[in-house]
Amino acid sequence: MALSTKLEMRQSQSLVMTPQLMQAIKLLQFSNLDLAAYVDAELERNPLLERSDPATGSASEQSGDSAVEILPEAAASGGEGEAYDAGFDGSEAPEGEAGDWMKNQLESSAETMAASMDTDLGNVFPDDGGVAPAPEQAIAYAADSGRTGGGVSEDYNLEAFVAEEESLTQILTDQMNLALADPVDKLIGLHLINSLDENGYLAQELDEAAGQLGVSPARVEAVLAILQGFEPSGVFARSLAECLALQLKERDRFDPAMATLIDNIELLARRELAALRRLCNVDEEDLTDMIAEIRALDPRPGRAYGSALVQPVVPDVLVRRASDGGWTVELNADTLPRVLVNQTYYASVTRTARKETERSYLTDCLQTANWLVKSLDQRAKTILKVSTEIVRQQDGFLSYGIEHLRPLNLKTIADAVGMHESTISRVTSNKYMATSRGIFELKYFFSSSIAATEGGDAHSAEAVRHRIKQLIDAESASDILSDDTLVKMLKAEGIDIARRTVAKYREALRISSSVQRRREKSGGR
Repeated sequence: MALSTKLEMRQSQSLVMTPQLMQAIKLLQFSNLDLAAYVDAELERNPLLERSDPATGSASEQSGDSAVEILPEAAASGGEGEAYDAGFDGSEAPEGEAGDWMKNQLESSAETMAASMDTDLGNVFPDDGGVAPAPEQAIAYAADSGRTGGGVSEDYNLEAFVAEEESLTQILTDQMNLALADPVDKLIGLHLINSLDENGYLAQELDEAAGQLGVSPARVEAVLAILQGFEPSGVFARSLAECLALQLKERDRFDPAMATLIDNIELLARRELAALRRLCNVDEEDLTDMIAEIRALDPRPGRAYGSALVQPVVPDVLVRRASDGGWTVELNADTLPRVLVNQTYYASVTRTARKETERSYLTDCLQTANWLVKSLDQRAKTILKVSTEIVRQQDGFLSYGIEHLRPLNLKTIADAVGMHESTISRVTSNKYMATSRGIFELKYFFSSSIAATEGGDAHSAEAVRHRIKQLIDAESASDILSDDTLVKMLKAEGIDIARRTVAKYREALRISSSVQRRREKSGGR
């Protein structure tokens, strides 16, 4: 079969993702923090974009109808420079008058201070000799004081004085430099420090570490024994039992009975207290004291250092009770970026542009700015539209609680608002709604359905999980509910659910089995 080249003409349909469409999709799935960072980057990159001042926004912006606005040419005719000069009534003092004004101020201040102290300034400030500085010196000092802390300047940043949070790696490295002198031991110690996980546990086998470093496992073990004596107590442990043992050894409480309890820590997790008393050879009071000591230990000693910064959740949508008994849904204005496109600046710069590359650059900036403003406006409208439909679907939850949370999926919302399911998924990602019952992620309102026993309305899986927790919390020590019993009780309430589903929901709620709960509530007997 011979190979040859030829030309063919084909007609087909395809979806082309333009850069503008990709930007709109990306903005839609951003959280409010990501969106603010993205807009800040665009404001720095695009000279035609400006941040809008809420105090001077347009009427539509103040009414909450739109979070973004294109600056009209007539409204922007003043320009930023003219607005700044207007604060001085359009007048500017001559240089000589300004110098005389400052000189008179300094002289009058010196005379006032001397009169109030009833003495010459040379007696109070001997280094100055009572002589006021020249106006030029005063200006230089005022400019320098903002940098040295003697005054406040525009670039004065209090965050520069906040103490830096020390990481666990840095704390352990400082201790290692004092405890180890041999360079090989320091190299081993640094490798082990870098092998710790976020909880402070050693995440690598010693034989593997010895093979990577080319040293004997005995030497790695010797270095590890030194490192395990560092603060915080319990670091470099390879298991929970070893972590607790290290902390007990530091407190000089690692006696034979406590060592036996640590070796059988899984019995404590299952609340098999009778078996522990026999193994440790102690009575019930001593075992209770030993368990109290273990509970006072830190099973994750590394979590207190260098933890991830916790960001507060700022709701994107606010839901309030309306006067007619319904609900008012509105966007949180604090999370909406307000940007303007300065058409006046574009027109003035375009007139002075001589090269084609300059005009092309300005045109691209204008198109990008206009598209960003439209994308932000469309994003806000889409979030409001989807949130309004979610509130309409989950009116029972907002009024009466989680027991009335309806099963809901993306397709239901998509069909109601006339959008695609993928769009609804992007809108509900990393977006939060503030209601009278708390702040919830929009995805919280989407829950799978559990069929009813007699063909009634389906139940939300989240509501069923809540009901299971209520039943278990209300059980008594003499009547522990098994999974089969829970199934019968839920079916009596009209919820058709299987036993394995009850077990799955119970484990998701981190509720132990009926056997373990019986031991816990009966004191392990």
